[in-house]
Amino acid sequence: MGRKRGGPRRERPVKPKPCVFCKEDIAYVDYKDYNTLRRFTSERGKIRARRVTGLCPQHQREAAVAIKRAREMALLAYVAG
Repeated sequence: MGRKRGGPRRERPVKPKPCVFCKEDIAYVDYKDYNTLRRFTSERGKIRARRVTGLCPQHQREAAVAIKRAREMALLAYVAG
């Protein structure tokens, strides 16, 4: 069938980032704190992935919901102009 192309994959050493919210013992992600939420969006306004932000799964979900709420309330832009 299909043959894989290329050589062996290089494994990068994974350095685990501590979750910002777990480290600072923050109970929940607040949508009104748009300065904090800005750290988890790209320059274009996209929500960054967990592997980029270093958040744990629970806080990544909460951050995504908070970013979407902040966008609805016009605290964050949907896209960068």
